[in-house]
Amino acid sequence: MSKEIPYKIYLEEHEMPKQWYNVRADMKNKPAPLLNPGTKQPMTLEELEHVFCTELAKQELDDTTPYIDIPEEILNFYKMYRPSPLVRAYCLEKKLGTPAKIYYKFEGNNTSGSHKLNSAIAQAYYAKKQGLKGVTTETGAGQWGTALSMACSYFDLDCKVYMVKCSYEQKPFRREVMRTYGASVTPSPSMETEVGKKILLEHPGTTGSLGCAISEAVEAATTTEGYRYVLGSVLSQVLLHQTVIGLETKIAMDKYDIKPDIIIGCAGGGSNLGGLISPFVGEKLRGENDYQIIAVEPASCPSLTRGKYAYDFCDTGKVCPLAKMYTLGSGFIPSANHAGGLRYHGMSSVLSQLYDDGYMEARSVGQTAVFAAAEQFARVEGILPAPESSHAIKVAIDEALKCKETGEEKTILFGLTGTGYFDMYAYENFHNGTMSDYIPTDEDLKPGFDSLPKMD
Repeated sequence: MSKEIPYKIYLEEHEMPKQWYNVRADMKNKPAPLLNPGTKQPMTLEELEHVFCTELAKQELDDTTPYIDIPEEILNFYKMYRPSPLVRAYCLEKKLGTPAKIYYKFEGNNTSGSHKLNSAIAQAYYAKKQGLKGVTTETGAGQWGTALSMACSYFDLDCKVYMVKCSYEQKPFRREVMRTYGASVTPSPSMETEVGKKILLEHPGTTGSLGCAISEAVEAATTTEGYRYVLGSVLSQVLLHQTVIGLETKIAMDKYDIKPDIIIGCAGGGSNLGGLISPFVGEKLRGENDYQIIAVEPASCPSLTRGKYAYDFCDTGKVCPLAKMYTLGSGFIPSANHAGGLRYHGMSSVLSQLYDDGYMEARSVGQTAVFAAAEQFARVEGILPAPESSHAIKVAIDEALKCKETGEEKTILFGLTGTGYFDMYAYENFHNGTMSDYIPTDEDLKPGFDSLPKMD
């Protein structure tokens, strides 16, 4: 008999995961390795150590160890805001008139306002343990930069953030939170780096992209003694740290005999989606359970639904390793009108392999429909969601309404990755009717595809 389920499921401190789960260990088809762009050979630990902290480079290369212990210092930090709640969206269910049961894992209950802190504190810890002076990074909408600035402040590390220029201009308050925690914030592309100067020369007046900002951050890290580069998404090490989301969700659901039929997450580079679904995908890979898993991406930057599965540069400046992923091409720069942080041209190699193998599906949605769903959710559930999270909300509502039509009582789980209180510029555009749905044409995507590296 099922237990009585509370509105919010909170785990006890002792129930919090003590290990991260490495889904690659259960994948029959492993993600393709990162390649040295010069030799086209798999990157070695020694090569990755020039860019990443040593322990993080080891995690990046490890595709056989299923569980990796979380260091005590990181667990102690997690206890400030974890375990995060798993919430039954009763009010949304009632508003939709659906027989579906809707749950969301809320990751916005910390000062950074998003799930990004889960990996930021881990990466800052390993940098401090290695004796580094500081780290460099990029940020899109600002959640990652905010989280990393907090983590670096905690460990007394210097933090240099290159923020996508359109977000830097649209989200001054997010920028100021980073500066409050001691980070320096530079709009990207900038004149501070050689690659930034080159991008500005080739694309005058560009509003930037995550690919541009990554290039600048990597250059800054590799040319400054005592610094390494850290990344908030895409990399396998980041997905590993984010599995605390899915592990907690699985523990909470098992505790109350709940099994999701559909699991939904927004997808930019893949960190939150990978973190949420990993334990459930692990069960699929091992043949223990089955779930419908849906990745939701913006129609303006549709790497999974319209991209090519190929080796590509992880950055616009082409200084990073090559990753095999679903990509629009490293030169693709989304429209400045795009209001969320899901502006990356490619997708995590782990998620790309799972998608290619048929373990999950993908949908792209227009941003006006996303903000309509965000507003609907905010009015009944009392949380103003981040634009990124709202992509998952949109498809969760779609699936709940399908259940209303068919009468099926499916259980829907989605990731509410963060709050949107620093995204009011985008909400203002939506309310004023000045927001539009930019969808790139095949012609718009062609230059990015044409620039994919030739793999002989």
